[in-house]
Amino acid sequence: MKNRVVITGIGWVTPLGRTIDGVWAKLLAGESGIAPTKLFDARFFPTQFAAEVKDYQLPEHLRTSGKHEEISRATGFALDAAHQAWRMAGLPMPGSPASAAVDPYSVGVYLGSGDAALDFDNFTRAALGSWDSEKRSMNMPEWGRRALGSFNALREIEQEPAMPISHVSMEFDARGPAMNCLTACAASTQALGEAAELIRRGDAEVIISGGAHSMIHPFGVTGFNRLTALSTFNEDPKRSCRPFDATRSGFVIGEGSGVLILESLDHATARGAKILAEVVGYGSSADAYRVTDQHPEGRGAIVAIESALRDAGMQTSDIDYINAHGTGTKENDSTETFAIKGVFKEHAKNVPISSIKSMMGHLIAAAGAVEAITCVLCIRDQMIPPTANYSVPDPECDLDYVPNSARKTKVDVAMSNSFGFGGQNDTLILRKFVPG
Repeated sequence: MKNRVVITGIGWVTPLGRTIDGVWAKLLAGESGIAPTKLFDARFFPTQFAAEVKDYQLPEHLRTSGKHEEISRATGFALDAAHQAWRMAGLPMPGSPASAAVDPYSVGVYLGSGDAALDFDNFTRAALGSWDSEKRSMNMPEWGRRALGSFNALREIEQEPAMPISHVSMEFDARGPAMNCLTACAASTQALGEAAELIRRGDAEVIISGGAHSMIHPFGVTGFNRLTALSTFNEDPKRSCRPFDATRSGFVIGEGSGVLILESLDHATARGAKILAEVVGYGSSADAYRVTDQHPEGRGAIVAIESALRDAGMQTSDIDYINAHGTGTKENDSTETFAIKGVFKEHAKNVPISSIKSMMGHLIAAAGAVEAITCVLCIRDQMIPPTANYSVPDPECDLDYVPNSARKTKVDVAMSNSFGFGGQNDTLILRKFVPG
């Protein structure tokens, strides 16, 4: 018998804000967090907008704790979202009188987190200093030595994906399994699915899981622009991401974090925790096709969806809502539609599907966790957020994408898809908690 896995806390930091109900209200209203880029001067880039976390400051209690100095944006986002989720779960902070009730070796961390957003202004100033014309003749290796030496290359480049789990584990004295995966856009869905498996087999009682990422910097944007994956609709950033629409032209890069507290049902029940939802299914696969493209027939996506259904012991008719990967690229949206139809057959037309990336942008490694939280809220409120900016139907995308307006409907079971560069496919199924 495997342990049942429940969700007892959620937290996020997003381009639409950082409070659960505040961001949820904006999603239901179809508001956009996409705007002209402020984190760096993007005037000469093909894409001059992004979904940034605006005017962000790490909460004071984290800034002044003495544990988290000189951290990146991604690590700060992860800490903030983890604190929100931990508090909602009602778990005691380490060092508090009640903390003895939680064995630190039974608490783990599993994140999907990515590289830092380097401070390129400081990076350049550190490298160039006050060079005169003679010093400007210094060759590139010497420039790199100065720049990277000043900016701590080891921390910022080689170790950054591991920094969020390090700081989160320190903050909550989590001494159990500590893992990070970086499977591109599928990372935090994979983290959640594998974290649930750790609890199912008894390797941990509580896992702080989700993802954090920030790639809104010149290197990140340049890479995606060169892949022609980003929207370049600079005329109207808020309408730039149009998933499943015939006029879609690319995704919008975003940043942020989403964290969920996963617990074994026995552990949550013993401490009287409020249960938000249950993790019942997880499926994972690889396309084994190309580095950046999905297989055009969605063969990996189909396997991930079918595996999640099998893991949950469910039929397609049990799924009330699909939170789509829905990036707004030509390839993803048609392939995802093809995969859903391949699994759901005729029932595909009866299942509402939506993509919050139309409003939130694509949070890369953090996207799946934020979308899993969205599924929790759909189950809580029996509401589905819309796919914004949908106006021109695409014959290849002919399903119900909940266009432009939120929908009140029964959502007891929600499926969330995440399909990453490199052909990584992950699907998670969440269910309204039913005791017994």
